[in-house]
Amino acid sequence: MWLIKSFLLFSICYGACASLGALPVVLWHGMGDSCCFPFSMGAIKKLIQKELNGTYVRSLKIGGSIALDYESGYFVHPDLQVSYVCDQLAKDSQLADGYNAIGFSQGGQFLRAVAQRCSTPPMKTLISLGGQHQGVFGVPKCPSLSNRACEHLRKLLHRAVYEEWMQRDLVQATYWHDPFNEEQYRQSSTFLSIINNEVYINRTYIENLNKLKKFVMVMFLNDTIVQPKESEWFGFYVPGQDKDIRPLEQGIAYEDLGIKQMDEDGKLAFLSVEGDHLQMTNKWFMENIIPLLASN
Repeated sequence: MWLIKSFLLFSICYGACASLGALPVVLWHGMGDSCCFPFSMGAIKKLIQKELNGTYVRSLKIGGSIALDYESGYFVHPDLQVSYVCDQLAKDSQLADGYNAIGFSQGGQFLRAVAQRCSTPPMKTLISLGGQHQGVFGVPKCPSLSNRACEHLRKLLHRAVYEEWMQRDLVQATYWHDPFNEEQYRQSSTFLSIINNEVYINRTYIENLNKLKKFVMVMFLNDTIVQPKESEWFGFYVPGQDKDIRPLEQGIAYEDLGIKQMDEDGKLAFLSVEGDHLQMTNKWFMENIIPLLASN
């Protein structure tokens, strides 16, 4: 289960984090989590509310119960989840003037899809904590296994990952990115290659993404879940191998998704934190994330 380490709820506020004018905040959890577990998203919600003077925080729940929300992280196609979230946010009157968003793990790329597809209500700042914006090519926690076992598991997964039924029924298959088979990835991925404008150029995606005031990407330097971890900064393996990394600026999405323009406009921010996937201290969150939420 991909869980966030528990947050301590009592801490000193750094800087002007208790801004009275802070926008509402929308949270989207990652795989193996839910909207409201008290040891993860529930604690983070309380922390943000405390430090932003009670600002409205909505932790997204997919479906009518926590159980359904938890299952959605594995078995409800991202397109359906994004559509559901867009509808829910549009109906929330407290978000009408705009909101800031934090995506945890796969919630990072899902919220980016929301920004690209649904401009009402307007998302102002998108913070991606460990989001896999160029996908993954590796089995979680594989470094704990032998290289031979890792490769065997990866080959088994790849045999079926681009099959229609797998793309339909398993969320993680929709952002599996095989650098040895780039064309198959582009044509068979039913989510990631589409929102990255790798299949065809969707001008609306470019226009809407550039409406963001800030796009903040956080990479976990000791990540054993996301492979490669540089996907959290929109980097990925150089095509044809799985060792060397191609940074964002050399990737297709940099220009085709309009990220180059965002970069030139000073809208991109890259943060890093020591620790494994989604492992961050309360102090780090207070110093680095809260200030991003404290102003409009």
